[in-house]
Amino acid sequence: MSPKQSYFSPALFDFLRSLKRNNNRDWFQKNKASYEAEVKEPALRFIDDIGPGLRRISPHLVANPKPVGGSLFRVNRDIRFSADKSPYKTAVGMSFGHDRGHEGPAPGFYLHLEPGESFGGGGIHMPDTATLSRVREAIVKDSSGWKRTVEDPKFAPKFTNMGEALKRPPQGFDPNHPLVEDLKRKSYVWHVMFTESEVCAPEFMDRYIDACRSAAPLHKFLARALDAEW
Repeated sequence: MSPKQSYFSPALFDFLRSLKRNNNRDWFQKNKASYEAEVKEPALRFIDDIGPGLRRISPHLVANPKPVGGSLFRVNRDIRFSADKSPYKTAVGMSFGHDRGHEGPAPGFYLHLEPGESFGGGGIHMPDTATLSRVREAIVKDSSGWKRTVEDPKFAPKFTNMGEALKRPPQGFDPNHPLVEDLKRKSYVWHVMFTESEVCAPEFMDRYIDACRSAAPLHKFLARALDAEW
């Protein structure tokens, strides 16, 4: 068994802080070598190595280390319809999606690295109305299974902040249902925060995989609701 290694260093966060202060093309081009060495290459190495661990959670999870079009999000922002014309993202995003791809909705995992705001998470974020309805119907159909999943002591603390919710119960669902607050959610996601020192530690990959493993029952429930394999 190979020894654990650190994939990320404080230099990654230092670069992102500098980029936030100097978010322009001239500065980025002058410091592109640092971006490649301290951010992009470590992230691609992490993606390449984490694949087997994620596939032990589900064989349908994809960790694609391609520099373009893989799990690593592009550093360039899409500014076409944004009032903020800053050209670069000041965080690193990695998506470990379901191999179903564009064939239909399915839950996946995510990793976000940003100074003071690093986190892992997953689930289904802000899906369309039809997808939301299918998840809500599954919660009503198997309320006991849903409660066991989201109230598990190992997972529940990660499920406390689920983002936006409807102010009123969704149309077509019982407003007096005991799980109405869950039915009002617009996303079914989880997250866990990481400090910069945790991200830079040799144990970080194991820590992230453990978090994903604790969320596997939620992903399995969501996948079943959406007729996706898990």
